Amino acid sequence: MVGSASRLTLGLALFALATAFDSVGAQNRTPGTTDWPSPNFAPGANRYSPLTQITVENVATLERAWSFHLKPDAYTGLLREQEAIPLVIDNTMYLGSPYAAIIALDATTGVEKWRFELPENDLPSKRGIAYWPGDADHPPSIIFGVLSGGMYSIRASDGALNTRFGEDGIVNLRTPEVMQTGMNDGYSLLTAPSIYRNLIITGAGTGEGMRGPDGGTGPAGDTRAWDARTGELVWTFHTVPRPGEFGYDTWGPGSALNRSGVNVWGYMSVDVERGILYMPLGAPNDDRVGLNRPGDNLFGTSVVAVGASNGRYIWHFQLVHHDVWDYDAQSAPLLVDLQRDGQTVPAVLIVNKTGLLFTLNRVTGEPIFDIEERAVPQSDLPGEETSPTQPFPVKPEPLVQNTVSRDNLYKGEPEHQAYCERMVDENNMRLGGPYMPIAVNQYSMSPPGPAGGINYWGAAYDPALRLFVSNTTNMFQPMRLVQQQDGSWSNSGPLAGLRRFGDRDRKLLCGPTPWGELVAVNMDTGDIAYRRTLGVSDQLPPGMQDTGRPSTGGVTLTASGLTFVGGTDDFRFRAFRTATGEKLWEIRLESSIEATPITYMGADGRQYVTVVSTGGGLTGSEVTNDEIIAFALPIN
Repeated sequence: MVGSASRLTLGLALFALATAFDSVGAQNRTPGTTDWPSPNFAPGANRYSPLTQITVENVATLERAWSFHLKPDAYTGLLREQEAIPLVIDNTMYLGSPYAAIIALDATTGVEKWRFELPENDLPSKRGIAYWPGDADHPPSIIFGVLSGGMYSIRASDGALNTRFGEDGIVNLRTPEVMQTGMNDGYSLLTAPSIYRNLIITGAGTGEGMRGPDGGTGPAGDTRAWDARTGELVWTFHTVPRPGEFGYDTWGPGSALNRSGVNVWGYMSVDVERGILYMPLGAPNDDRVGLNRPGDNLFGTSVVAVGASNGRYIWHFQLVHHDVWDYDAQSAPLLVDLQRDGQTVPAVLIVNKTGLLFTLNRVTGEPIFDIEERAVPQSDLPGEETSPTQPFPVKPEPLVQNTVSRDNLYKGEPEHQAYCERMVDENNMRLGGPYMPIAVNQYSMSPPGPAGGINYWGAAYDPALRLFVSNTTNMFQPMRLVQQQDGSWSNSGPLAGLRRFGDRDRKLLCGPTPWGELVAVNMDTGDIAYRRTLGVSDQLPPGMQDTGRPSTGGVTLTASGLTFVGGTDDFRFRAFRTATGEKLWEIRLESSIEATPITYMGADGRQYVTVVSTGGGLTGSEVTNDEIIAFALPIN
């Protein structure tokens, strides 16, 4: 391996830390207890609402209060999925629609207030919008990216463009400094930006995979901050270090040049009090083959802490060295306070597709629960230099399955069990454990796979119970490296690509059950507090349906001790007792929920829990519904 930077580099640049700790005016407007002002509720991404009207005693009486169809009346195409989490501020709900619009609704009644339609059927960021509260001279605004690479600022009051922002309300994110290999390459903003003071902080959508024999070159995945009032660029953080910058020596000679990927395509989080931004960065391109990028490849698949006001590096932690599994670090780092030896310790909880939970001091980057570098299998692709070790937390244990063998495939319905065994045997699949590289000319699987573990939705934290809570997915993916005519290698074959390990027609997986769980970790001890199977397979016979299901939307917690989660592709919406994982309520909808639920207080004094139900599910069902649905307790 080249340029071996420390596996857990603290890199505390004191001048940067001093700047980052500047607290003068650092507090943004704190979220109201009645609102849902950002996708993950608060800058620290804890998704813990202080509302208590809906309780463990009355949650089973929830009923539909209102619903709203996203599809415009004139639209005639197939229904579209929606992954974005709505916002609620002062009884107005804001949502980016997959039908080329931003919509504002009355959060109590579901009646439309206004609609901003994007030109030329451009689409808003698929994972959400942001709210900036404004200042004395600028109104509260909705900020969002679009598929074509622009970023808009519109007034929250009526949806009109803020013409003083950028050029008539639009900033072009496709600037020459990030479009480093050509202005025609694909680039967009995939997720809601983060707001800090008067800054809009954006990640990048750079695309993935191989781009011909030259490998993963393309747009830079740099994180940037923009003035919320004018749209002017304030700072840029090079997610792939340039010559002379920290981390550049973790790339083989010349391999960092014009490298794409290494981008925040999920959610960031902010310690507002300390002025620190936490960026979860994805894998470098190509994210399956690293022949032309020897080294650990910082800051690929890492969480990096920088000064929120200036983008200066503070510390980083790399979850996967030289990532060739597409494991990414896409979940919002979860900012919590833990108790250790009578002291409050500011912590950051980091998860990704590996299903491993790393617990660090969020100021210094030092481990709170120990982390070990353990030997892992090596690639059999000639010239591929995978890392000899990868980091594993001593606690907690892996949150998901990370080993599969011929002996622990699905057991249950004889027909499906036989199908899974044939799938492995007829394709001579290589099965293994953590970080087994993709095999050459042979299908292989190393759980949990790039669609498993905990994906972009992330986890939540209950500070009263001191529980980390998340839905998890055990959904494996066959992969195979095949050499192409131009000499490059790619993950290809009938079972490769996005094919899940299972029966596509019956939408049943082949790994060991449960295929989905609700998992809680006691953060005082690092022990698993409970695991609960999450989801059912209706297509199996009675008595065999309790398999768990894959999921895409996260959990939301409340101070009354409730956990709400949709996400599973069985079309259910559920509520659990956070302390024990006991299921308290369940309803079947017409489509699955691919976004995290939100909760807020309506103008009528009722607490609402709202979901976006548009999903066909990860395993291929067609979308059959397109509703926003609000639930509340019955009116007495």
